[in-house]
Amino acid sequence: MKQLFTGLFLCLSITLFAQANFQGKAVYQSKTTFDMDRFNGRQMSEERKKQIKDRMKNMLEKTYVLSFTKEESVYKEEAKLAAPRAGRGFRFGGFGGGTKYKNIKEGKFFESTESFGKKFLITESVEKPNWKLGSETKQIGNYTCFKASLIKKTDALDWRNMRGRRGDDKKKDSTKTQKITKEIELPKEVVVTAWYTPQIPVSNGPGNYWGLPGLILEINEGRTTILCSEITMNPSEKIEIKEPTKGKEVTRAEYTKIMKKKMEEMREMFRNRRGGNGGRRGFH
Repeated sequence: MKQLFTGLFLCLSITLFAQANFQGKAVYQSKTTFDMDRFNGRQMSEERKKQIKDRMKNMLEKTYVLSFTKEESVYKEEAKLAAPRAGRGFRFGGFGGGTKYKNIKEGKFFESTESFGKKFLITESVEKPNWKLGSETKQIGNYTCFKASLIKKTDALDWRNMRGRRGDDKKKDSTKTQKITKEIELPKEVVVTAWYTPQIPVSNGPGNYWGLPGLILEINEGRTTILCSEITMNPSEKIEIKEPTKGKEVTRAEYTKIMKKKMEEMREMFRNRRGGNGGRRGFH
């Protein structure tokens, strides 16, 4: 009986998605854990650790919305009004929230973002991810999801997977990690686990993830979990998906190079401030 019900539901889903003007919207909650002990946290009091974690909450816990058709999608952070509080919020390297656009049919991927007060339009060629499909299933809301996994190379700007280098780490040159700074390292690869549902036969998902025979409802990557909390099919208000056009057009490699250089400038600026020679640099 359960198999019959699932089969009927899939038939209805396929009929729904066959509509020429099909649209959908999925809301995702992203959470990243932070190991204070890997960043000299052992030398801090529990009260100080809590203060830092509270200040980092807006960076570690975010809500995103994926608006999609059968071929296109836009993924961006949900705008929200921050609660008033004393002091400054935590920011990482001047990076602002961006918009990720995918066109699966044409193989296009654009990311519109703002970093250090300058807008960039990052262009990438889209290659289908090399997913390994599994048979394991689990239920997410009303949807039956299947497991898939892949090994992903990390980006040098991927702060979510960065970690402090322990004393033992500094004594050896591991081929599995890359040195970001004297105190911070990044694994060269991470295992990504995805849970997708064929009940929504759209080859899409949050962020850069796509390429499975169904919408991805959950992603587990390193210390980050992205979980779908709400899905709306064919909302009454039409969704407008536009290809971003604003910002300096750069490739992913060019953007990474620019950001590395800017972060080095910031580190030098902070060193000068400690020595009494403060200054502020921007893009020219």
